[in-house]
Amino acid sequence: QVQLVESGGGWVQPGGSLRLSCVVSGLAFDQYAVIWYRQAPGQQRESVASITTFGPIKYADSVKGRFTISRDNAKSTAYLQMNDLKPEDTAVYVCNCLDLTHSYWGQGTQVTVSS
Repeated sequence: QVQLVESGGGWVQPGGSLRLSCVVSGLAFDQYAVIWYRQAPGQQRESVASITTFGPIKYADSVKGRFTISRDNAKSTAYLQMNDLKPEDTAVYVCNCLDLTHSYWGQGTQVTVSS
C-alpha cells in the first residue's frame, strides 16, 4: 500500500520559516518525481515546486528564491524548505509522487502565515 505522509506545517509569522516533509512508503521512491502543491481556501490548487528522479527542479514564480525542494532517496522523503513566508503562502500543502503511469497523493499539511 502506497502512503505519503506530510508533516512540518503549522503557524508562523510573516518572514518566518517552515520545513515540510513528505515520507513515502510502498513504492520505489527514487523512480518517482515529486511535486509539492498548495491550495488556499477558494482558490485553485497550484504547483509550488517539483523535482524529478534525476534532479531537475522547477519552482512557481511566486516562491522562487524563498522555497527549496529536495529529496533524500535513501529515506524515501521529500522536503520543502520555506523561508521568508508571506501571508499569501497560507494554504494546505500536499505532496504528489508520480511516474508515467501512477500518481499518488498525501493528505496535506496546513501552513498558516499571519501576525
